[in-house]
Amino acid sequence: MFSITLLVVGKLKEKFYQAAVDEYAKRLQAFCKFQLIELPEYRLSDNPSQTEIQAALAKEFEMLRPKLPKGAWLCVLTPEGAMQSSEQLANTLKQVKLGGKSAACFVIGSSFGMAPELKQMADLRLSMSRMTFPHHLARVMVLEQLYRAESIQAGTKYHK
Repeated sequence: MFSITLLVVGKLKEKFYQAAVDEYAKRLQAFCKFQLIELPEYRLSDNPSQTEIQAALAKEFEMLRPKLPKGAWLCVLTPEGAMQSSEQLANTLKQVKLGGKSAACFVIGSSFGMAPELKQMADLRLSMSRMTFPHHLARVMVLEQLYRAESIQAGTKYHK
């Protein structure tokens, strides 16, 4: 069975976001082995300098790197990434599977982004939108789109 890992930096505090995350994680289990790994965001001052931000991103990368599944196809969520429709994402995952990969890993960095080294490692840099959303909502959006992509591949009626 195909495995999908969602690796995120930052803890969810809002119950309504957590309820949505739990629901889509449960739904995804019908199509793949799903794992959510949550790592703490590095604490910064209220008005951090670019140097402080870059140092924090480097420390977060050091926490993330050992959690990346070995041999998995890697997708990072980043504003400068390519945008795909739901159908295109479904096709991308289908091609990953047809290419012989048995696992995919999606990474959402902290509210300040992610280290350039992590972006360079990615097989795909993906943007959900040019709009700005609350950081924690991104987790729900990614899970919904992963569920939708798997549903499209399975031919269910979820995606219309």
